[in-house]
Amino acid sequence: MKDSMTLPRRHLLAGSAAALSALGLAGWSGRAAAQAAAPKPLPAYAGWKSSDALIVHSSSTLETKRSAFGTSVITPSNQLYVRNNLPAPDAAILNDRDAWTVAFEGVKNPRSLTLAELKTLGVETVATVLQCSGNGRGFFPSKPSGTPWAVGAAGCVVWSGVPLRNVVAALGGLADGAVYLTGTGGEKLPEGVDPLSVVVERSVPVKATEDALLAWEMNGEPISLAHGGPLRLVVPGYQGVNNIKYVQRVAFTSAQSQARIMSHGYRMSPPGTKAAPDQPSVWEMGVKSWINGPLPEKGTLKAGLVQVHGVAFGGTQAVKGVEVSVDGGKTWQAARLIGPDLGKFAWRQFVLPVQLGAGTHVLASRATDMAGTVQGEQRDENVGGYNNASWRDHAVTITAA
Repeated sequence: MKDSMTLPRRHLLAGSAAALSALGLAGWSGRAAAQAAAPKPLPAYAGWKSSDALIVHSSSTLETKRSAFGTSVITPSNQLYVRNNLPAPDAAILNDRDAWTVAFEGVKNPRSLTLAELKTLGVETVATVLQCSGNGRGFFPSKPSGTPWAVGAAGCVVWSGVPLRNVVAALGGLADGAVYLTGTGGEKLPEGVDPLSVVVERSVPVKATEDALLAWEMNGEPISLAHGGPLRLVVPGYQGVNNIKYVQRVAFTSAQSQARIMSHGYRMSPPGTKAAPDQPSVWEMGVKSWINGPLPEKGTLKAGLVQVHGVAFGGTQAVKGVEVSVDGGKTWQAARLIGPDLGKFAWRQFVLPVQLGAGTHVLASRATDMAGTVQGEQRDENVGGYNNASWRDHAVTITAA
């Protein structure tokens, strides 16, 4: 569970059977072994989800199967991955959603506002890619500690809520010295420990305020407990950990949070080092794509015309184009973007019809964003297994006959 905690923090949470199970996964030695084991049941707070579409790694980590993404843009809520840094709060917090209260600091007129009050300040809808920063960790040969996600710790969802910039304006604007937007989650913290060692609190550059949303709906429904309801801080283009669930405090600060999940968690630590505050934080997502079909688990294909399809996104940049290779990257062909364009923060579906002869084929995709950045061939090696956008890692090998 290194996605969210250092080793001491994991031990703090190891009192439950679920946590012990998750710790067992930290030593997982191969994705195939995990999938070959008997499927785990869905945890109670996510029992409404589709078990056929998900891999249950632990009570706090559910992964969408690659084969479940299909060819539509939006990921259905019941198939969307789950990654919780702490156990979900009691479902009673959803009984009176409008009574949920958020404290605002670092503005000229600091105060607390209920969700009912926030709803009077405006409504906006945005489609975003929601992705765990460890998505693709399972492809690292170094086998970093943490959930061995393949591609399924991601999805494209639609949020509705109040733009954070509207709230800031209603509270008189930013106070002087605001450098970071800091969000604090409302999970119940374990007793008897330093709150900073466990609290889910993340800081991102204050520029993110312009696009951030305090969302109360996801995919047209009130946000579920599994995904941060009744209110979630959505930071479009940024990795999932920065999209704070059960948000109860929004502060504009001169320094980054001192919470361990910020100061040492989610840092791009070079191999052989330990996480430290001076290392780059996991913030914006980079340009990335992968193929969702055809897939090897579907068995041997019939040789002939095949529709190669997948998804591509650019973090805070829109996708300009996608190329597909059927020979492991030796040659590339331009794919076609399909479906509605839901904005620069959403992903785009792509397709390329190809003629495949009998034999083995390595299918890969690489995306280019509007700034001209091309998805890289190699991963950025780091201790935590974060930010893997390697097109080679995400390639699939299929057989046609």
